[in-house]
Amino acid sequence: MDLNALLEKTVIGLGYELVDVELSPRGRTIRVFIDAPAKGRGVDVEDCTKVSNQLQRLFEVENVDYDRLEVSSPGLDRVVKKAADFERFAGQEIFIRLRIPLDNRRNFQGELLGLKEGKVGVRLEKGEVELELTNIDKARLVPRFD
Repeated sequence: MDLNALLEKTVIGLGYELVDVELSPRGRTIRVFIDAPAKGRGVDVEDCTKVSNQLQRLFEVENVDYDRLEVSSPGLDRVVKKAADFERFAGQEIFIRLRIPLDNRRNFQGELLGLKEGKVGVRLEKGEVELELTNIDKARLVPRFD
């Protein structure tokens, strides 16, 4: 049983997007981050409760061994993982860390320009850069407070 596939199928079936899954080092805590792009305002406590209740029942049926389940929104500094996310959040500020440095640099922060042909475009203070999607270790949106 693949936990990620099980979570993806269930969360999508409930009408939400599975943004990310985190497991504690021993796998005893499962953190599930969900979003509801169709709602336009993100997820609320009721959404998290609905998904949590369904996952608890599912884990019981599937014999998933865990101590704690946490379901929440991805937050303002949400993780950006999927190719579609890099297109969806174009125009927003992003922080990206690479697996393998590019020109002796692993960290980039700037305006996300989108995804073209497997490369993520980022506008930096001094020009633009294209980063291979497969080389991205972590990417998060940077919240703006105006």
